Amino acid sequence: MSHKAGFVSIIGKPNAGKSTLMNALVGEKMSIITPKAQTTRHRIMGIVNDEDHQIIFSDTPGVIKPKYSLQESMMNFVQGSLVDADIILFVTDINEKYDENEVLEKLLKTDSPVIVLINKIDKSTELEVKEKIEFWKEKLNPDAIFAISALLGYNVFPIMEYIKDKLPVHPAYYEKDELTDKSMRFFASEMIREKIFKLYDKEIPYSTEVVVTAFKEEGNLTRISAEIIVERDSQKNIIIGKGGAMIKKVGTYARQDIEEFIGGKVFLEVFVKVLSDWRSKKNHLKRFGYED
Repeated sequence: MSHKAGFVSIIGKPNAGKSTLMNALVGEKMSIITPKAQTTRHRIMGIVNDEDHQIIFSDTPGVIKPKYSLQESMMNFVQGSLVDADIILFVTDINEKYDENEVLEKLLKTDSPVIVLINKIDKSTELEVKEKIEFWKEKLNPDAIFAISALLGYNVFPIMEYIKDKLPVHPAYYEKDELTDKSMRFFASEMIREKIFKLYDKEIPYSTEVVVTAFKEEGNLTRISAEIIVERDSQKNIIIGKGGAMIKKVGTYARQDIEEFIGGKVFLEVFVKVLSDWRSKKNHLKRFGYED
């Protein structure tokens, strides 16, 4: 059998469950998962290999109407992943109303096969699932439709088999032992950012960025320093918390996750820094990897 390899882009609105699906498909925790919308900001690749296939999955930010520069950059990642894609997985929550055409326009314009994944069906009836399948057949006429629960891993295996069947014949793009195109530093910063999304409310998580400033492996210990970037002094005080209690929590939980991810001991230091309106300033966005 010829070797097959290709790029599979995962797109959808925020909260459709894209990141949960990505992690289920890759079998590793690649994308941060929180109950809040818009947690994915970058395009994150997860690579799955077997003897005859290499599938490069891209989890992209949820499709939104951009309100400021950071969100514009996030939507550029989505556009880029659609251009590269050999196959597009369009994830939609069973309860989502699709009255706007922004996502649909992108999908109708593409030449790549589109697979519609109706997610979170564990929370619905058989009739609702049937109705939704009919709705998407009419709306998009996709290559295939799967009713799934990414969280429970339901129907994930058939998607993999379908993708393998559709992949173009091509040698591997990446080394067979590579899991992702992102560095350990990137994943460390994402794990810290995930804790911020889980521990803080309202605007705070959306106003923060995490930058790993040092990552040193010393024998069986990895020393990591990170900065949590916020836009205002008042946000800095909230992040730190009374007597430093909140930032201590962030550090402890993030360290535990990083240790599990790298399989070794970690010493983690976290600082907070104010960069006013960083989300709207191109120079800061470039430094944080959002601009080419």
